[in-house]
Amino acid sequence: MKDKVILTCTVCLSRNYTTTKNKKTHTERIELKKYCPKCGQHTIHKETK
Repeated sequence: MKDKVILTCTVCLSRNYTTTKNKKTHTERIELKKYCPKCGQHTIHKETK
C-alpha cells in the first residue's frame, strides 16, 4: 500500500512537493535534495504528513 507524503524545504519551510512511498518497506522519513522555487536553490526536503 502506498502512502502520500508532502516534502518540506528545510531552509524556508515551504511545502513544495508531494510524492508517494511504500508503507511496508520505508519506515523512516524520506530526505531528498530538490529545487526550492522560493529559495532559488537546491536544498534538502524532508517528509511531513
